[in-house]
Amino acid sequence: MRKVPLDKIRNIGVIAHIDAGKTTTSERILYYTGKTYKIGTVDEGTAVMDWMVQEQERGITITAACTTSIWRDTHINIIDTPGHVDFTVEVERSLKVLDGAVVVFCGVGGVEPQSETVWRQADRYNVPRIAFVNKLDRVGANFLDTLDQMHKRLGANAAAIQMPYFTAEGFIGIIDILDKKLITYSEDASLEPKVQEVPQDQMPEVNKYRDMLLEKLAEADDLAMDKFVHNQPLSTDEMKAAIRRACVKNKFVPVLCGSSLKNKGIQLLLDAVCDYLPSPQDLPPIKGINPETEEYEEIAGSDKAPFCGLCFKIMTDPYVGKIHYVRVYSGTLKSGTEVYNASRKTREKVAKLVRMHANRQEIIDFIHTGDIAAVVGLKSTKTGDTLCTENNPILIEAMRFPEPVIQQAIEPKTKFDQEKLGMALHKLTEEDPSFRVHYNNETGETIISGMGQLHLEIIIDRMMREFNVEAQVGMPQVAYRETLTKKVDAVGKFIQQSGGHGQYGHVVIEAEPQEMPGKGIEFIDKIKSGSIPREFIPSVREGILGAARSGVLSGYPVTDIKVTLVDGSFHEVDSSEMAFKMAASIALNDALRKGDCILLEPIMDIEVVMPEEHMGAVIGDLNSRRAKIVSLNTKANIRSIRAYVPLSEVFNYANSIRSLTQGRASYTMEPSFYSEVPSHIADKIIAGFNSAGATRKSF
Repeated sequence: MRKVPLDKIRNIGVIAHIDAGKTTTSERILYYTGKTYKIGTVDEGTAVMDWMVQEQERGITITAACTTSIWRDTHINIIDTPGHVDFTVEVERSLKVLDGAVVVFCGVGGVEPQSETVWRQADRYNVPRIAFVNKLDRVGANFLDTLDQMHKRLGANAAAIQMPYFTAEGFIGIIDILDKKLITYSEDASLEPKVQEVPQDQMPEVNKYRDMLLEKLAEADDLAMDKFVHNQPLSTDEMKAAIRRACVKNKFVPVLCGSSLKNKGIQLLLDAVCDYLPSPQDLPPIKGINPETEEYEEIAGSDKAPFCGLCFKIMTDPYVGKIHYVRVYSGTLKSGTEVYNASRKTREKVAKLVRMHANRQEIIDFIHTGDIAAVVGLKSTKTGDTLCTENNPILIEAMRFPEPVIQQAIEPKTKFDQEKLGMALHKLTEEDPSFRVHYNNETGETIISGMGQLHLEIIIDRMMREFNVEAQVGMPQVAYRETLTKKVDAVGKFIQQSGGHGQYGHVVIEAEPQEMPGKGIEFIDKIKSGSIPREFIPSVREGILGAARSGVLSGYPVTDIKVTLVDGSFHEVDSSEMAFKMAASIALNDALRKGDCILLEPIMDIEVVMPEEHMGAVIGDLNSRRAKIVSLNTKANIRSIRAYVPLSEVFNYANSIRSLTQGRASYTMEPSFYSEVPSHIADKIIAGFNSAGATRKSF
């Protein structure tokens, strides 16, 4: 039986740019909700949500950690996500299953590059959110400037419902614009904040921002608009109700403020989570495809409906094996029962249900609609699979994960390590969909691919510590891509004769570059009048995709092409699936040779922040790295440079920027797009591939 009403559940994520204070905020939430009795800190490596050894050593969040806490009778399922772009997949899969998000901004840095990335991710999944401007105790913090950047850079319909209160002593409290109250805090985290009247000298400012709040609300809520245009006042309760309606519809973002490190504003943030972010029943029913009828169906969010959940994360536990994190959209699941994996069409046995608190487990008997919990005992379920009942199968849209941009060769040190390496790589690819492994037949190397240097460093560190694998690792390599530059026609024929049945496959294709980059490979079937039987079309598609894994210039994967099957022929006896697969592969290779292929390289969006006296040296260094400067900005007494730079030019950039600026600069970067490699560099890459039989060998 359900213990917590559906309207008393909040599934939220804490998302932000790196070092904005996500984990510190999550730790304070756990403390004030009574989940922990001592505040953990990131710097000391005692944060509950940063439980991995690598997180504690480096002071960063690497994996999304989940926990549950209670505030005002509301059960809040919290996922603390990484801020580093190398682990953006953790943010992606968390937002897929969350009902709301708390976006944390640094009061000094404002809206930073990764802030924009996580905001776009939340937009993609239509996740309602509230904003929390953190670190207002620091020198250079500017709440209003951060709010202005939210409007300009994010295009957010956002307005402050709080404002910071400063005295000669610094940031000591928060003014609630709605209730017109001043809340002040002491240095002792265990003491309750004091609520008092707003000082008279602050009232003009409070009224000004209350009017701005009304204007933004009127843009998002019809009832607020009606009162606004008729010049009728809104009561505080009416304003709070309008904020909730607009926030649930993802049309308005209330902005709060505070300092997590100094324990200021956390209780008000928890109140806002309960008051404004949606419960599972506030959101529209989730849609899925019935695999039997291939039609869209809506899933009602009710315990009485058939069970349906989405596996969004897998974690390997040394004691119980694989743990599958599941978001329940409808129905109830009991421990010890069977569940149906609609994505893989297999039955799975649920051995145990657990509620996770970071890496600690609490055994439970049931999970209900709206819950985020973990399942132990599933064998074949992967990230993104839909779990349901066999009588009511449904497929929820799976998550999309970014393509890796960097790769390294890896090999075991001894024969004894070889088997352990294979097992470790298999488990790590199950956990992390953005981590890929493939074997290069030409060089005889195992290649691991990831989202950045730090990503692969963590993977290798985990292999050595968790799986006791001793391995040699090559230098990082850029994950280049190849693509066509013009439309071409190509023919592929595969004909073999032997004593018995032969092989016959014949296809005619058109290949052309995609109009928009980033679309990958598109296969279109335009066969008419049965020149190729329908049962062979999937084999043609499979042959095209297989051939695209290795291009004709340097053996890199082919991307952003459209392949249209226009004609072909078959033999009633000799034609087979294998023959058409081979013919399609031959046709694509022919098209790539005719199509004036070019090499593409990943371009990074980089922001460098430094004191003004070092700006000239940094710009000169970026220009030498083929960077394109996008913007120069001033933040307080520092300067920031935004640029696009090829990934191949910024390996070990951290060491270079430290020496250039005496260690006073910092930078962040993330993959942005692919662009053509300049011809003189492409010639070297191709020559290196062709000489000595394509040795991209790194050892």
